[in-house]
Amino acid sequence: MTERLTEEVLRELLDAPSIDSFIADHEFPSCTLAEYLQHLLEKKHLERARVVRMADLNETFGYQIFTGARNPSRNKVLQIAFAMALTLKETNRALSAAGANVLTCKNRRDAIIIFCIDHGCSLQKVNEELYRLGEETVC
Repeated sequence: MTERLTEEVLRELLDAPSIDSFIADHEFPSCTLAEYLQHLLEKKHLERARVVRMADLNETFGYQIFTGARNPSRNKVLQIAFAMALTLKETNRALSAAGANVLTCKNRRDAIIIFCIDHGCSLQKVNEELYRLGEETVC
């Protein structure tokens, strides 16, 4: 799952003589949310059962998310992201893999969530901040 920098790929796209040559020379890999979460579990040496508990998910539902049997809501992906202490980039990639909107600093609620991710907050802390600031909590 080694990923090239977006800037490098963008430069190649802009330098390509045609879109056809760029498309022919590049792969556009996509992975499912379940595949990406499995990769993150291995990379961060985490146990699925512990992540599900820390994400405050029903055990069966959490298992179904990690196996790809269920497609979670945006908030459920965020719960998992906080439980796994994902970076903003990892969180946005997980959201994309789930077919959800990525976090954007132009949205007030998202800005609070981004700030909490960047400051290593727990799921409980992000919910406290969202509630304190009058926004919908993650769970």
